[in-house]
Amino acid sequence: MPEFGLITPAQAFRLIGTPDAPTVFDVRLPEDLDALPQLVPTSRVVPPSSIDAISDAPDRAVVVCMKGRKLSEGAAAILRTKGWQAEVLEGGALGWQAAGLPMVPRAALPATSLWVTRHRPKIDRIACPWLIRRFIDPAARFLFVAPAEVLAVADRFDATPFDINGVTFSHRGDRCSFDALLDDLHLHTEALDRLATVVRAADSDRHDLAPQAAGLLALSVGLSRMFRDDLKQLAAGIALYDALYRWARDGHEEGHDWPAGRSE
Repeated sequence: MPEFGLITPAQAFRLIGTPDAPTVFDVRLPEDLDALPQLVPTSRVVPPSSIDAISDAPDRAVVVCMKGRKLSEGAAAILRTKGWQAEVLEGGALGWQAAGLPMVPRAALPATSLWVTRHRPKIDRIACPWLIRRFIDPAARFLFVAPAEVLAVADRFDATPFDINGVTFSHRGDRCSFDALLDDLHLHTEALDRLATVVRAADSDRHDLAPQAAGLLALSVGLSRMFRDDLKQLAAGIALYDALYRWARDGHEEGHDWPAGRSE
């Protein structure tokens, strides 16, 4: 059991990827970031001298420095004076790395929080935004535009294009854009790989890969029929993928049947 104000890497990672995830502040010094140029998923890099200028509405936070000592202790204490429920990551970034948990390479992260793809999403173009918001950048915004305009919009508005031919985060062979994000951002875990298989099976009409694919396809088509506004559809889809992630992480071995001997 960690001391007051501390959270273990395992405890923190159970929260990341869920709607209740804390804000993760990485307050490492530049030399520490150079020595370990990888981040706890969803981290927001903030210099220690700037932590007092954080203007977000207070919420739950996890603060990361290199070893979980003075920088994160001081930054967490400052956040608490501003109303945050702030905890220090036990062992810091090195402790997270030692626990074998996924770390996102800084060099692979887009420079902005703006992403763009084709309008009228179905599966991959909802799954990818979910993954981005839950494991990469909680502040990410998504532009859905005409397919012929995706690259031009990306160029003009400094957005990262995805799920379109010829860009970094897109289909690679028989694998989806969701898989490309997992590969390049080093986010492979047992749960996310299980979810990726379902996404790939549904998106490529390969239901032999995962029996859940038919259900995901049906729900995705249903959502696309319910909403004309792509952003409203995305909001509903985020909730769907939150549930799928919890299934993939905690409930994939559970089945369901009518209780034996019970009459209708």
